[in-house]
Amino acid sequence: MSRCLRATMNIFDFRHRLIDDYAGYTRSFIQIRDRQIQEYVGSQLEAGVLWPDPLIQLNPSFEPGATIDQLVAEGVLHPECGRAFRIKSDPASTGQPLQLHQHQTEAILVARGGHPYVLTTGTGSGKSMAYIVPAVDFILRRGSRRGIQAIVVYPMNALANSQRGELRKFLCHGYPDGHGPVTFERYTGQENAEERERILAQPPDILLTNYVMLELILTRPQERPLIQAAQGLQFLVLDELHTYRGRQGADVAMLVRRVREFLNAPKLQCVGTSATLAGTGNFAEQQGQVAAVAGQLFGVPVRPEHVIGETLRRVTPERDPYDPGFVAALASELPKRTGLGRPPTRSSSRTRLPSGSRVPSVSNENTGARG
Repeated sequence: MSRCLRATMNIFDFRHRLIDDYAGYTRSFIQIRDRQIQEYVGSQLEAGVLWPDPLIQLNPSFEPGATIDQLVAEGVLHPECGRAFRIKSDPASTGQPLQLHQHQTEAILVARGGHPYVLTTGTGSGKSMAYIVPAVDFILRRGSRRGIQAIVVYPMNALANSQRGELRKFLCHGYPDGHGPVTFERYTGQENAEERERILAQPPDILLTNYVMLELILTRPQERPLIQAAQGLQFLVLDELHTYRGRQGADVAMLVRRVREFLNAPKLQCVGTSATLAGTGNFAEQQGQVAAVAGQLFGVPVRPEHVIGETLRRVTPERDPYDPGFVAALASELPKRTGLGRPPTRSSSRTRLPSGSRVPSVSNENTGARG
């Protein structure tokens, strides 16, 4: 164990070095002649006004849900989903069974009912699976090559590019010649003329785009084939829902309403995801607040119970932080591991948490979105 400890990084030392390097870079281009202003700016830099307090979070362990194969056996998903959604190591692999998280399973069940819903789970929780699986299932049941049936809107092209890579793993890998049962394309403005012509000539089942390009699709004559192909659209997904606020949020809310009208989609199923969209109070109160915001964006009511949060499972033994034995063991290890002093006592335990941080949950219950 001692060899492993010597090889690990001291994250506190790393932060200090990083801040020192950045502070030196910042000071290198600040030239102030007035002595009082220079002293004030220097004192503010020393106080760390330009960088936030350190934020420590634990990687959560999510409660497992059903497997894709189980949902197929229960009739919740189309049988072909069992072949597509597997863990595939390479393009020729048929893959291993895929275990979903509990919040992913809940989202799939809500989606099957045709309801609008929002997933407010943390980074790395597999939010995209909560809308890709339902969209693919719908397309498989209705039939592929029947026009655009799902549009996924990303705030940044990098996210659309990343999602396209993930879709290849599920919908191309493991199929002859890489041609799966459902088609998808990215259409964000990054495409060359040949790619654009191909997409316009053969619209995909799933279109990955951004909100600016979606606005252009609705207004530019050259994109008319996409409008015609998307008539009766079923799914409209807004990824990173928290980015649509203020004027941009109003623009996107109007865009959603125009999509519903232009595409003759009265049954349009809107889906939102966010790792940081949250409210105040307990989880039930947060559900109501997020549902109200989502309803304003979607233009249709969202039920609070259709705001889905993460369900965590504890992975460490539960300890009383004020148990004398535990405190003594922690006190002996803390200086060796971190270079810090003794753990706080009950009287000194009221410490300020950095803005935006939270105490991780240690129970098997919905904790809501990450703040």
